[in-house]
Amino acid sequence: MTIPLTTPDSETSSVPYRVTTPRVLRSEWHKLWTLRSTWITLAVASALVLTVGITMGSTYDGDDSEIDTVVFVLLGTQLSQICIAVLGILVTASEYATGMIRASLTAVPRRSPVLWSKAAVFAAVAFTLCFVTNVATFLVAQIWLSGGDKATSLTGPGVFGALAGSAAGITLMSLIALGLGALLRSVPAAIGAFVGAVLILPEILGMLPYDAVDSAINYFPTQSAESLGSATQLADAVSPAMGLLSLTLWAAAILTTAALLLRRRDV
Repeated sequence: MTIPLTTPDSETSSVPYRVTTPRVLRSEWHKLWTLRSTWITLAVASALVLTVGITMGSTYDGDDSEIDTVVFVLLGTQLSQICIAVLGILVTASEYATGMIRASLTAVPRRSPVLWSKAAVFAAVAFTLCFVTNVATFLVAQIWLSGGDKATSLTGPGVFGALAGSAAGITLMSLIALGLGALLRSVPAAIGAFVGAVLILPEILGMLPYDAVDSAINYFPTQSAESLGSATQLADAVSPAMGLLSLTLWAAAILTTAALLLRRRDV
């Protein structure tokens, strides 16, 4: 076996592999799908939405007529978003626990492309799964709801947008969790921060008797996500457009902070 030698004139050809965005994305795609936890978590998240949606549709007796139809059939997303958020944390924080982050950052010395590629791949997978699951759950639930006060279709006013909005809300919430995983570099700490700061803190602040606090809470991640998943405007909630903007800014701020710290901190 002979090893080809390179000359100074062929310096460019001596480097067959360069770090490019498509290659980093492909690497993160393979890492995400080769983990058993990815398949299990996504399957559980999808099953929760479908199971709760079918249960709500098949047992509906007219007592919850005031609840928006999309919100009603997608009540399972309140559980699935926790599953997908935990997966987002695992995407980043688990590499610090296993030590794989050293290999990732050695292969990509600029560091930040690793985080942005993780976020892009995860967001694409999370949104696709959530949207497909939402549509399937809605259509199956309508088998029992057709003919009643919650009968509607995908072309009904605001329905398709609410199904897509719910998927977008869960995806952005999960990106916040992914960013927390990169910031804290610990799975338990990131889960605790997500549950405490993102899910529980707004509920505690909502108990304060101040109108300004109530108005500010509407722009918190959880409340912004809720405004995206309803076919009708929720009372005392921001508009879907404002909710999407607010949630996007939250996710962008946390991911940007994580990217800046990733470039400055030692592994």
